[in-house]
Amino acid sequence: MKQKWIERGSYALFAVLIGAAVGVIDAIFGRGLLRITAFRENHFSYLIPFLPLAGVWIVWGYRRFSRESLKGMTLVFEAGQQKREKIPMALVPLVMLGTWITHLFGGSAGREGVAVQIGATLAHGIGSRFSYLKNTKILVIMGMAAGFGGLFRTPLAAVFFALEVMTVGVLAYEALVPSLIAAYTASFVSGQCGLEKFTVSLGEKIEVTHPEEVAKLLLLGIAFGLTGRLFSFFLGKMKKIAGEKVLNPYVRILAGSVVLALIFALLWQGRYSGLGTNLITAAFEGGEITHYDWVLKLVLTVLTLAIGFQGGEVTPLFAIGASLGIVLGPFLGLPAMACGAIGYAAVFGSATNTLLAPIFIGLEVFSSQNILPCILVCIFSYIISGDGSIYSAQEKPAIH
Repeated sequence: MKQKWIERGSYALFAVLIGAAVGVIDAIFGRGLLRITAFRENHFSYLIPFLPLAGVWIVWGYRRFSRESLKGMTLVFEAGQQKREKIPMALVPLVMLGTWITHLFGGSAGREGVAVQIGATLAHGIGSRFSYLKNTKILVIMGMAAGFGGLFRTPLAAVFFALEVMTVGVLAYEALVPSLIAAYTASFVSGQCGLEKFTVSLGEKIEVTHPEEVAKLLLLGIAFGLTGRLFSFFLGKMKKIAGEKVLNPYVRILAGSVVLALIFALLWQGRYSGLGTNLITAAFEGGEITHYDWVLKLVLTVLTLAIGFQGGEVTPLFAIGASLGIVLGPFLGLPAMACGAIGYAAVFGSATNTLLAPIFIGLEVFSSQNILPCILVCIFSYIISGDGSIYSAQEKPAIH
């Protein structure tokens, strides 16, 4: 019993330390990315022609310093599933620099993959050296929660994302307390370092009092679920096609990014470049959202990641869901921004094959005003999305 409490205390103490360290790194990465985004938006025409060269540099960096790190999130999943003993530390600087470069020159990608990989790599690499911290699954989940929580400053969503994303339908409750400590510590530290939390105060509310309203929410859930499923299917398929058709990674990213650079330049001068925060801002601040914004953001994000650029998928998924929700709301006779907020959460959940994490994202970003319709739509969306996921290494337990 005494040894068990010593072990629990060791994980708790380490969670504070790793949360603080990851919070600092998240703040550096996140604030740097915001400045890069602003710089690109102000100098887009001068930077977008260099997207192909940026892609070649990213491929060269990974192949020169750590080819294994190209597996990215798969390394994290394999370590958490105890299928590998270590994650190369070179992944941390490579994924940070690769993502900064992707965004600087106009690629469409996210950022959460970077934070999650950084957190998991540090927690696993450092923690496994201590005698009382031998459960690598706890270490990886704790690090993932710290990375997500520090970057987005949504610690509850971060905890449940880390707990449920590793294996579909199975929550690793042994990692719950360390993950809570790590996520809240990382969120607090990154906030103290100047990384702001994104929140929206909605003046709209969806009432759930009649069967007709539930039916409309079901339609929203179907739409968001299919959208997340489309994203994950399209991403997996395009990565496979790109890898099989163009074996040379330099040729693949060079040729693909020439096409992408032309598309980004022609389509409203970079409207679909970067994180997609411009679309999110437009959705919740009364800006222009077209009926095809969500489609183009989906396609261009998939193409950017499929040919070898770095970044994550989650923030573009937020943008896709919010844009689609704004379009679907008036069509169904529902408040547009409220539907945008629900789409922000639900498309993320359907693409990552998670249920609790998107519900908490909705709560932490948009407060509790529309939490009941958000829960219902996330459930419908989760069911519709099936077992597809943007994470190819996500485990799916056998059904007996």
